[in-house]
This record gives sequence, structure tokens and C-alpha cells, in this order.
Amino acid sequence: VQLQASGGGLVQAGGSLRLSCAASGIILSPNVIRWYRQAPGKQREWVALITSGGTTNYVDSVKGRFTISRDNTKNTGYLQMNSLKPEDTAVYYCNVNSYKAFWGQGTQVTVSS
Repeated sequence: VQLQASGGGLVQAGGSLRLSCAASGIILSPNVIRWYRQAPGKQREWVALITSGGTTNYVDSVKGRFTISRDNTKNTGYLQMNSLKPEDTAVYYCNVNSYKAFWGQGTQVTVSS
């Protein structure tokens, strides 16, 4: 099983990025997809989730700015991040809990002020 996270980069405050989490070896459709992030010196923080039925939930700090989605035909999850702030700077990880927890390798998001 592999979760390949991509789409990170360097962006100015107010900009946008779209992260992708492409899965292989596991079918995403029956699973909840979660995104987490970890800033330097801080604990990993849950950011957003989407259920198999499409219900979404977000940490308060990203509500109204981030949108999580999934494309089961592509076996991929996404995190659209708009109005980015310097405090969004972190390594972002996707996660799927099936018979065990699977994590992507992380993708760096850096937001400059």
C-alpha cells in the first residue's frame, strides 16, 4: 500500500495550492481520507477529513479556506487550500485507516508573508 502525497510548494500569503493523495494497493472509496499537518517544533495536527459518503469536517483554523474532496475513479484524495497564511506552513500528510493506518510521505507547504 502506498499513499503518494504531492502538490506542495512555496506560495505567497493569500495564494492557493492543491494537494493530492494518490493511493495504490488500497481502494480509497470505502475509507475516510484525512489530512494532517506538522509545523516545525509542533505536534502533528489533524486538518480535514472526508468520509466515504462525502461528509467533510475541518479544524476551525482552516474552515472556509480549505476544501477536502475525493475522486474515487482516480483513487485519489485532494486538499484545496485557498487564502493561505504563513501559519499554514507545515508538512502535510494524508492518512487512511483501513486494517491499519497508512500515511503518505508528506509534502511541504511553505507560505511566505
